[in-house]
Amino acid sequence: METKKKENGSTFLEKVDHFFKISERGSSFRNEIIGGLVTFLAMAYILAVNPDILGKAGMPVGGVFLATAIIAGIATIAMGLYAKIPFGLAPGMGTNAFFAYTIVGPNGLGYTWQEALAAGIVAGVLFLLLSITPARKMIIEAIPANLRLAIGAGIGFFIAFIGLKEAGIIVRNEGTLVGLTNFKDPIALLALFGIVLALILHTMDFKFAIITTIFTTAIIGVILGLIWKDVGFPSFGEFSYQGLGEIKTTSKGFIEGFKTVFTKADLVLVVISLAFLDMFDTMGTFLATAGPAGLIHEDGSIDGLEKGLIVDSGATIIGNMLGTPVVTTYVESSTGIQAGARTGLASIVTGVLFLLSILLFPVLVVFSDSAITASALVLVGVLMAMQLKNIEWDKADVAITAFMTIAIMVLSYSISNGIAFGIIFYVITNLAKKRYKEIHPVMYTLAAVFASYYLIMALFLK
Repeated sequence: METKKKENGSTFLEKVDHFFKISERGSSFRNEIIGGLVTFLAMAYILAVNPDILGKAGMPVGGVFLATAIIAGIATIAMGLYAKIPFGLAPGMGTNAFFAYTIVGPNGLGYTWQEALAAGIVAGVLFLLLSITPARKMIIEAIPANLRLAIGAGIGFFIAFIGLKEAGIIVRNEGTLVGLTNFKDPIALLALFGIVLALILHTMDFKFAIITTIFTTAIIGVILGLIWKDVGFPSFGEFSYQGLGEIKTTSKGFIEGFKTVFTKADLVLVVISLAFLDMFDTMGTFLATAGPAGLIHEDGSIDGLEKGLIVDSGATIIGNMLGTPVVTTYVESSTGIQAGARTGLASIVTGVLFLLSILLFPVLVVFSDSAITASALVLVGVLMAMQLKNIEWDKADVAITAFMTIAIMVLSYSISNGIAFGIIFYVITNLAKKRYKEIHPVMYTLAAVFASYYLIMALFLK
């Protein structure tokens, strides 16, 4: 009897091994479990940061937290089961800022968060259609690498600026628009401590710099009475899961949004920006991590790419339905790959941990404070800005395009404006160099669409 059980157990493990190609990819069950855990720890900061950012758009924090944990868990498990690759997914840093500060915020495009979720679903459908047709390859080839790098770096500067502003380190100044705090605000000092700690840990190549800093800063903030100072730190019996019920509000948002979103004059700009941001993020992650994961074949194709893009785009659609914007594949997956993850089993481990994190909501809610999350925004901004080194700055047309992309994105407080200006100036500078045939038809089309939008806005909108 015992022998039969052992045989059945062995057979089951062999089936799992065969399904995920664990041995074939030179991995082991131990490596996959450890890799999945490491990826989760590297990504876990999104559970605190996403509710904080989307809360600025008027969304209920508890509902956003639950939506974030659910979609990160389900999407990452789906990546493991369907694409069978070791990548984690969650609402994207940068796209959540685009959602809260460009599409919705008081200085944004005037969308309600419900309308923004509806627009996100449309963008997800567009990305899904692109993923299952040859159009994806055409668009990826059409957008020049230098422009993609500039967009990524610009988003890095943008979210770092948001982190510094929301933490009170960068403040409003009537004379110069913005200025530096006088450092008398203890909240700003707490945030600055977190930023310095995160940057030091990252400089020391510590894999979990962000999550460690968030926990450390939060604990110090609670001890000093800077966090929860109005209500005090609750006793164990006072911890509540009541806030999770707010997902009833966030999950109905897109339904309300669809009633009015198609009346928005700039909907095309928003949808294209959301879809492209998701595509760039995901493709960037695949290209950066596929090599170390052993997923690149001799012909240059990437194992699981098509299925991975389908999971990513599908997750964006479902995520917006739950109440959180664009879901993307996280480059933090590289930490799990470095720890030995090679297959989708690691993704399942990561996804399950995201789902289990829902149980920690009463504790994790304390971390959704701007003073705590500023360190994550700044460090992620630094990591994204590192793409600047790969831009060909010695070429005038490239430098102009990249500079205008980043400058407009940060100074106009709008990711979509940065993308639009980058594309427009790419076409202008290449036309000036008489490279008419080198400009892809897709770029001509996008430049015309964006230029027409600004023209219509100037002529007809107040």
